[in-house]
Amino acid sequence: MTHPLCRHLVLVLGDQLDVGGPALRDLDPTRDRVWMCEAVEESTHVPSHKARILLFLSAMRHFRDALEAAGVSVHYRALDVEADPSLAAGLAAAIRVLRPERLILAEPGEHRVLVALQGVAEASAVALEIRPDEHFICSRTEFDRWAAGRKGLRLEHFYRHLRKRECILMEGPANAAQPVGGQWNLDQENRKAFGRQGPGMVPEPIGFPPDVVTRDLISLIERRFPDAPGTLERFDWPVTAAQAREALDDFIRNRLAAFGPWQDAMWTDEPYLYHARISAALNLKMLDPRTVIHAAIAAFEANQAPLASVEGFVRQILGWREYVRGIYWREGPVYLESSALEAHRPLPNFYWTGNTDYACLEASIGQVLDYGYGHHIQRLMVTGLFALLLGVEPREVHAWYLAMFVDAVEWVEAPNVIGMSQFADGGLLASKPYVATGQYINRMSNYCRHCRYDPKEAIGETACPFTTLYWDFLDRHRDRFANHPRTALQWRNLARLDPERLGAIRRQAEALRADLVTGGSG
Repeated sequence: MTHPLCRHLVLVLGDQLDVGGPALRDLDPTRDRVWMCEAVEESTHVPSHKARILLFLSAMRHFRDALEAAGVSVHYRALDVEADPSLAAGLAAAIRVLRPERLILAEPGEHRVLVALQGVAEASAVALEIRPDEHFICSRTEFDRWAAGRKGLRLEHFYRHLRKRECILMEGPANAAQPVGGQWNLDQENRKAFGRQGPGMVPEPIGFPPDVVTRDLISLIERRFPDAPGTLERFDWPVTAAQAREALDDFIRNRLAAFGPWQDAMWTDEPYLYHARISAALNLKMLDPRTVIHAAIAAFEANQAPLASVEGFVRQILGWREYVRGIYWREGPVYLESSALEAHRPLPNFYWTGNTDYACLEASIGQVLDYGYGHHIQRLMVTGLFALLLGVEPREVHAWYLAMFVDAVEWVEAPNVIGMSQFADGGLLASKPYVATGQYINRMSNYCRHCRYDPKEAIGETACPFTTLYWDFLDRHRDRFANHPRTALQWRNLARLDPERLGAIRRQAEALRADLVTGGSG
């Protein structure tokens, strides 16, 4: 009879790097061990950006080292030693060696990973205990309870629910509390553009030069994944909880006050502007959202940042981040197959190379290749908008975002792309498709100044592809949206177009699509 070599094998995934996480809470160092695995599949199931691979692996190795320094035994399966093809293979190998009585796991952030680990436990006849992920302010159970029976789900309603429950930016007696400042949402104050003068001097965010652990991994990744997209030359992301807290403090002190007004603005060669640069640390659980929210509120209470900036930032953390996670788990794996607009065209190859003469896409995609990062408007209203207008298969768009951004974990990325960006869920996440002409990009950035295409034009050699495809999108989806209460104005504008002009737009849009299919960039 074989006997277990450990009582509990505690599974810690690459996006669960929290020493206070539920899986580690009652760990007994004398009887339990932690399992971590750098599986090849996690870097290749989508063609991951080198910086995304590096961030996960470096953060995992630093977390391992911290656990071992605290006296915890870690069964760590390294990419350059075991080279397990998948998490499932790595876990099966560990079970054979350690023969644990029980596996302990906090809820993963991806359906695929959960199913794989459950399958290994079942095949190995080892009990698997899955604990709720307490990193989030709203549990999956509570979200389902909130959503049950509603005719439609809307972020604003959910956000107000959590604001009230958590008493965040609220004032007055508990039974009649009202939002601080009298308004729930100050979004109207947070849509400014820089104008022709640009942003001026923007405070440089704190960076973290690669240490010996990260440098060793850079060499490994360049050898092991030479054809992966992106570069590691500018890698300086936080890879420990201490560094993540430094990044948060730096944002609160130097950029939060200006974040609100200019959170939607874009500018060439300014990848971060006033954004926080902490989403990756949050999604890997090196930062807790409660810590982030309380730090922002403390800045407001100390008159270091205006209410509009703080409310706008808190809404992204307390509202949007929690909301999309609830949608992801409530809808299940079938959500990734959504294509309500019947979009099935291939993603243009320039999304992987940045080689295009569309200045806004060249700048935004080039930035992603260089840094593994783009802020929410670059994602929604440049790279996402073009794919939506073009009619790209949503699953392909999803795969690109999951691959290319350092903060991409499926629970947050998939709803933002499938629902918000591509409207592929038919309005479950967002009440309308976010579509605009090139004039929106012209207003919110300086990209169009460096472009040969004119955002005002829809026809002709200098017509902006965004503008051409915008009118074509309205035309193709007229029946669906013409009477929609939030989009009717756009479709009324379509109705004013001269039929001959609309016909020319249709022809130009079709020629544009044909050119992109054959590898052109416009």
